[in-house]
Amino acid sequence: MSPVTAGVLQLLALIASLALAYRPLGDHMARVYSSEKHYRPEKWIYKAIGADPGAEMRWPAYLRAVLAFCAVGVLFLYALQRAQGILPGSLGFSAIDPDQAFNTAASFVANTNWQSYAGEQAMGHVVQTGGLAVQNFVSAAVGMAVAVALVRGFARSRTGELGNFWADLVRGTVRVLLPISVIGAVVLVACGAIQNFAGIHEVGQFMGGTQQWNGGAVASQEVIKELGTNGGGYFNANSAHPFENPGPFSNLFEVFLILLIPFALTRTFGTMVGSVRQGYAILATMAALWIGFTALMMWTEFAHHGPVFDVSGGAMEGKETRFGIGASAVFSVATTLTSTGAVNSFHSSYTGLGGGIQLLGMQLGEIAPGGVGSGLYGMLVMAVIAVFIAGLMVGRTPEYLGKKIGTREIKFAACYLLVTPALVLGFTAAAMALDTPANSMANTGAHGFSEILYAYTSGANNNGSAFAGLNADTQWFNSTIGIAMLLGRFLPMVFVLALAGSLAGQQPVPATAGTLRTDKPLYAGLLVGTILIITGLTYFPALALGPLAEGLAS
Repeated sequence: MSPVTAGVLQLLALIASLALAYRPLGDHMARVYSSEKHYRPEKWIYKAIGADPGAEMRWPAYLRAVLAFCAVGVLFLYALQRAQGILPGSLGFSAIDPDQAFNTAASFVANTNWQSYAGEQAMGHVVQTGGLAVQNFVSAAVGMAVAVALVRGFARSRTGELGNFWADLVRGTVRVLLPISVIGAVVLVACGAIQNFAGIHEVGQFMGGTQQWNGGAVASQEVIKELGTNGGGYFNANSAHPFENPGPFSNLFEVFLILLIPFALTRTFGTMVGSVRQGYAILATMAALWIGFTALMMWTEFAHHGPVFDVSGGAMEGKETRFGIGASAVFSVATTLTSTGAVNSFHSSYTGLGGGIQLLGMQLGEIAPGGVGSGLYGMLVMAVIAVFIAGLMVGRTPEYLGKKIGTREIKFAACYLLVTPALVLGFTAAAMALDTPANSMANTGAHGFSEILYAYTSGANNNGSAFAGLNADTQWFNSTIGIAMLLGRFLPMVFVLALAGSLAGQQPVPATAGTLRTDKPLYAGLLVGTILIITGLTYFPALALGPLAEGLAS
């Protein structure tokens, strides 16, 4: 079987498995976030934190709860890292430096999981399991809660109430993320991923000396890292490490976990707003972009020039032989079109155009299907923009799901769209203008510029993957990328929740003969075009200086 055929078959198997899980998981999440029943363990949690799960919140209160919870998470994780040297199970590792501790705390709370350190050489069991893994769960649950609040904004009328953040947070964690993670961890252990609390030990000879590895609760952290679209890795090699990703089946399973909830949330959206066809329209938009990007990535990496590429079947540099080009390309697109950041190959080694596809996937806003929760609310903001553009074309007041998109709503949507590009392009320009950041580049020219652009694109879009040629463990990058991650995560949430509150307060307007049908293929096509045009106009000059210049020169 040729590598191309094998890659296509794996992609088809992935699509089939996602299709089978789409309806049951989507309906389950709709029931979870619509239920008024609280399980006993959930009541214990509410009592412990002093929250009233039945109290409805308007958008300012919902936002304050989100920010307060995440601020406590940053402080706790920072303190845990700074105290690592005196903690049990530290494996002899010392406390993390202040700038790196800040960067890591911001990263994991913001669902970015950017790592400027090698996990197995810096973090002990307590920090990995009690700090990083916990944030993998709750940061994903925060994203899902904000997405559900926006969905309620479309579904409700004549009220500013969006639900209760604490109930949404706990239910998302207890009823969705935990059960799937338990099952997924068992699957990964069966595949060969490790799950223990072993210390550092020698494992034979390596280039004339001994090699050392430490164990860890890897399978349990790996599953929520993918399921919660977190990223990061227990080991520096990330999901290319055999302890995290042992073989082809575990690789495909991890990609399935990455895409599972973001795609299924479109079904949740359709069910909660009372029209599953609306959910299918959003799903079709996400799927079209994902399949298109995957096909382009496979083409760029399989297209070979010269005898070396003929022998290997494509651009194999930086890719694991046990996965090959097809599985590496599928994983790469899945991780950059979501906010996952996990990698099973060396992104810096992809072809120039392949690196451009990775960058563009993040610059879309990671909405195809995007991160857990953030992908849905990002796509819904784009849907509002597309409806507004269509309304301008025909001279009608734009409407979406029976809600008028007026001046107030479009301002919130526009502010949402402007936050991330301002962070990415602003910090990239500053880094290129200064001597110290530029000295961290392992390459010069177009590829060196792509390293800087990729780092800030990944941080501000809460992705967390890296081009890897860049030495990001400096005070400049730890600080600026940390700021980009926090602002890129929480400033958009401000505008999403404000938009949700504005929509929830409206009285729905009845559909007329002139109302744009937003559950039809025509609208899905308009939405795809809107996304590509807005992203292209924003980032094309930067892409032309980096991956496009490199790709055209090769």
